[in-house]
Amino acid sequence: MSELFKPGLDMLQPGADWRAAAPANVDVLFTCREGGVSSGPWGDENGVMGLNVGPHTGDFAACVKMNRQIVSQLVPSDPKWLKQVHGTRVVAAETVEGEPEADAAVSMTPGVVAVVMVADCLPVMIADAEGRAVCAVHAGWRGLADGVVQMGVKAVRDAVGDDDARIVVWLGPRIGPEAFEVGEDVREAMKANLPNADAAFREENGKLYADLGMLAREALGQMRVTDADIFDCGLSTHADKKRFWSFRRDGEKAGRHAAMIWLKPEAAETAQA
Repeated sequence: MSELFKPGLDMLQPGADWRAAAPANVDVLFTCREGGVSSGPWGDENGVMGLNVGPHTGDFAACVKMNRQIVSQLVPSDPKWLKQVHGTRVVAAETVEGEPEADAAVSMTPGVVAVVMVADCLPVMIADAEGRAVCAVHAGWRGLADGVVQMGVKAVRDAVGDDDARIVVWLGPRIGPEAFEVGEDVREAMKANLPNADAAFREENGKLYADLGMLAREALGQMRVTDADIFDCGLSTHADKKRFWSFRRDGEKAGRHAAMIWLKPEAAETAQA
């Protein structure tokens, strides 16, 4: 993949700890702010060369289209884009046409790229430990409270026909707990389905802050995913303006990043040889 990188293109992939635990035929890629053709608020920190993939942000449609074409060159096939609605619906990426309303996509087909867009929400990249299926999940606070993470894990296990399949997970960049101020309604919504959600909230100077990573860990724990199989990049979109857009920091014109996961097609070809 390295030969596809171009000057100014900034991307993230999970570290060595993930690679040691995840199946060899699973790949994950997260696009950062730099490396596209958008400008102004959708550009990089200097207002140029932004890789915004969100068509609903006010950016020029032609720029978003070109940015998505750039992203497509980095992965085996065109990502299966979704119209995200902060819900819990999971779709089969292989069947996606257009942009269906959903917040997660599961794939069992090598080369089919599941993708979600994020600015401050948490991307949860899920893989069956045997490399049979993967799922990309968009987890904002509403989706987390309603069970989208659990639905993503269930979708992977259903796809492989194994309710006890071991799952490995990568948690990507999202708004950090130091900046994610919420109302009491968010805490109450979380506690409805996550009994230990209180641990993910802190109060400071009369304000309430939430930790999306901790909430996702509890949701994953409900699905018997162990802490040892959860790998967290720990990066905050709000804290790093150079690399990331942040809806809380940048407002309605915040760009969107692509968080992608897929089964490598070359691995399937090798297995069939």
